[in-house]
This record gives sequence, structure tokens and C-alpha cells, in this order.
Amino acid sequence: MKTLAIIPARGGSKGVKNKNIRNVAGKPLLFYAVDAAKESKLLTDYLVATDSDDIIEVTKKYTQNIFKRSAVTAQDNSPIEQVIEEVLKTTTTQYDIIILLQPTAPIRTGEDIDKVITMFIEDNNLDNVVSVIELEDIHPARMYNLGARLEMTPLEKSKERARRQDLSPVYLRNGCIYAIKTEAFKQTKKLMTDNKKAYVMPESLWANVDTERDLLLVEVLIKEWKLGKL
Repeated sequence: MKTLAIIPARGGSKGVKNKNIRNVAGKPLLFYAVDAAKESKLLTDYLVATDSDDIIEVTKKYTQNIFKRSAVTAQDNSPIEQVIEEVLKTTTTQYDIIILLQPTAPIRTGEDIDKVITMFIEDNNLDNVVSVIELEDIHPARMYNLGARLEMTPLEKSKERARRQDLSPVYLRNGCIYAIKTEAFKQTKKLMTDNKKAYVMPESLWANVDTERDLLLVEVLIKEWKLGKL
């Protein structure tokens, strides 16, 4: 199988300015996604897809695998599918699988990528794989909708008082890996299809950068991860 990893890194981040090239535990944030792509033994190619000249300048010191995406696909409201379509329209290689590695979820390895690719190799009928974590204390049974006067309506009333160990596991997308067969993507124009399976990752490695606070937390998590403590 020919596989392409796309690392989307637009320059117009609002929540955390220049977050994709902010220094985190010794290197720009997006380099962790590049590292995982380089470590993979089953990836055919990878590209850092960015609209930003500043990001290009930083990235080309680390890799030459850069795709200059258009401003149209780099707006605040631009769906990520537009980036994938743009890349597929310009590449001359026919890829069987497209993998998205978001820089904002930096704790993953090349082995994780290879395990996801292996899921497709072992199941020819599979269209889609999404990485997730199992949530423990954060559970729909502990969640509520609030009314106009702050009235609490439980999402799962029958389980509201259940002990954590009695609750069925639930899973959350962690943003590390999205993988889809190219044909399935072309047919649906979606990154996630109905025919998908989960790749389960440890909750202890859950990290996602959307705020300055997240950057501080990710810095600590990555240092502990590098030391093998997570």
C-alpha cells in the first residue's frame, strides 16, 4: 500500500499565535508530527502542508517535504478535507491511504502510524481508522445540559449515580491520527466515514494544543514522555 501522511500547519492560528512553530520541550510543535512520520517504516511519503512563509522557513531546516497550500484552504472555517483534496489534485503519485497527523496532538510515534496502516493491511474492507483514548472519570454519565436557570439535566440519567468502575467505557478522538483509504475519501469527501475502526491510545498521553494553558501542559507531558514516565 502506498501511504501519504499530511501534516496540516496553517499560519493563521487565533487561539495560540504561531502555535505550529512555537517551541515546545526543545523544538517547534509541528516537528513532533514530522518525527513520527520519519520514524514510520510503512509510510511512503509525508508532507507538511502550510500556507505560511514563516512556517516554511522554519520547517525547511528540518525537512524539505513541504507543500504550499492555498490561502483558500487555510481560513479559520476551512474544513480539513479541502487540504486533502488540494494535495491529491497536485500529486502525481496514486496513494492508497491518506493519513492526517495534526501538529496540535504531538504525542504519537512512528510505531503508532505503522499499527494504523497494519489495520488496513489486515482488513481489506476497512475504509477508515481514527485514533481515540478511553475516558475514565470524564464520562457522559457525569455530564449535564444546563437550562436557562442553571437547571441540570443529565446526559445519561440512569447512570448519573453510578460508580466509575460500573460505567461502560467511552472513547474520545484524540486528534493524533486520522487515516482513510483514498477511494473512500474521494467518494465521501469526508475524513471520517461510517466504515471506521478505532486505534486506541493511552489516556496518559492525551495532549491537544488549543490554548496557552495547553502549551504549558504539553511541555510537561512531552518531557515526561521522552523520559519514558508516561
